[in-house]
Amino acid sequence: MHFVQAKTILSAHNGMNIYRGCTHGCIYCDSRSKCYHTPEPFEDVEAKENAPELLEAALKKKRKKCMIGTGSMCDPYMHCEEKLLLTRRCLEIIDRYGFGATVITKSDLVLRDLDLLKSINEKAKAVVQMTITTADDELCRKVEPNVCPTGRRVEVLKIFQKENIPTVVWLCPFLPGINNTKENFESLLAMCADAGVKGIINFGIGLTLREGNREYYYSKLDEKFPGLKDRYIQHYRNSYNLLSSNNSELMKYFNSFCTRRGIIHTPEKCFEYLNEFPEKREPGLFDV
Repeated sequence: MHFVQAKTILSAHNGMNIYRGCTHGCIYCDSRSKCYHTPEPFEDVEAKENAPELLEAALKKKRKKCMIGTGSMCDPYMHCEEKLLLTRRCLEIIDRYGFGATVITKSDLVLRDLDLLKSINEKAKAVVQMTITTADDELCRKVEPNVCPTGRRVEVLKIFQKENIPTVVWLCPFLPGINNTKENFESLLAMCADAGVKGIINFGIGLTLREGNREYYYSKLDEKFPGLKDRYIQHYRNSYNLLSSNNSELMKYFNSFCTRRGIIHTPEKCFEYLNEFPEKREPGLFDV
């Protein structure tokens, strides 16, 4: 890990990446793709040590409150955050200035900042997004080796739901020949419903591979799932979008399941919800 001085922190869509690179070790991570120019090796994390100062300066200039997001590229709660506290300091600033916040993570370290997320949610809006991919914790440890398993992530979702902080699950990716079974998919949806999630983001039953993450993914298939790489190459060649053969069947089940339970489930509706900043009315003179 090393520190860098960033020039800007917020994107045009009010997202921020406090770290670049990651130590979770997920074998399928798209952020390893060379087009993102993340560190090589990917585990050599860059920490933007001036992120809180840049964020405060940016929020001071904004004329209208909005949602501030983090974690879309690299997890804001990877191992180094436990000591560096950069994500926490940014949440403190968001809370102080009355903005909303949404975080995407696979880590239970997010519970450390429950107090801040509660405060933000009381004043504006906070949403915790959690990625889950397999209901089998042993398989989870193979494909996402350096982060808490799915069972613990579901516990985290339930804690936030109990605190009235809305949650959204990223239900992806599904790796052909590994976690793309109907049994796994149905189990994950049942977990989401049990945790009372507000929304589920899913782009289909499959994954994407491009230069950078393809090579890493295939090396991990050789290591953890011998023989599977050759089947991928034979079937998918150099495709970017690797859809599972049961995609149509499972997506039909997904849409029906979420509709019956009132769970937001199209990417467009989920992103609309995540970006929506609530206009909370100030108490009037005669309110009781």
